[in-house]
Amino acid sequence: MKILMVLTSHDQLGDTGNKTGFWLEEFAAPYYVLKESGAEITLASPKGGQPPLDPKSDDESAQTEATRRFKSDDEAQKALSQTVELSQIDASQFDAVFFPGGHGPMWDLAESDVSRKLIEAFAKADRPIGAVCHAPAVFRHVEGTDGKPLVDGRKVTGFTNTEEEAVGLTDVVPFLLEDMLKEKGGDYRKGEDWAPFVLVDGKLVTGQNPASSEEAARKLLELI
Repeated sequence: MKILMVLTSHDQLGDTGNKTGFWLEEFAAPYYVLKESGAEITLASPKGGQPPLDPKSDDESAQTEATRRFKSDDEAQKALSQTVELSQIDASQFDAVFFPGGHGPMWDLAESDVSRKLIEAFAKADRPIGAVCHAPAVFRHVEGTDGKPLVDGRKVTGFTNTEEEAVGLTDVVPFLLEDMLKEKGGDYRKGEDWAPFVLVDGKLVTGQNPASSEEAARKLLELI
């Protein structure tokens, strides 16, 4: 079982001068769920190499069992520092793909033709696709085999407008994820802010927020 995890390479939080990137919990929790299932994991990002970590996800208040485990896991840290450049990835070599969130994907992966084509290849092959928190932004321009938006008519979730408002970035992000998924025809649903909430529709798995990352990875595994 081979699983691809795709992380952002984008580290600028709009015009704020602050840094962003991927959210540590949303990488670490799924990584260990998938690894412990026996999966062979390949890590990739648009630019390759070390993806940028959102510094806020490194705060003590954001730490979880999975993030602490990662910090003491030299092998996992080495793997993360050597992500494969996304353009070098052949979708046919993998059984599933998973996108961790953080705000970064809203800028690079959401607008990447390479990422779009990769997801469309997974969809065409009817292989599981997972994304958590802000990562459903990667579906912005993705089409299904019917030529319609991939999320059209499908149950999806992702970071809510109210969660974005709570972190004070409503006017910073390039678009609001909840609004975008609805505009693309998604049957957008959500749970309570910050509580775990995961949806599965066919081979598509989406999680609402960081607390949803571990369950999203488990649901992905069930589809393989």
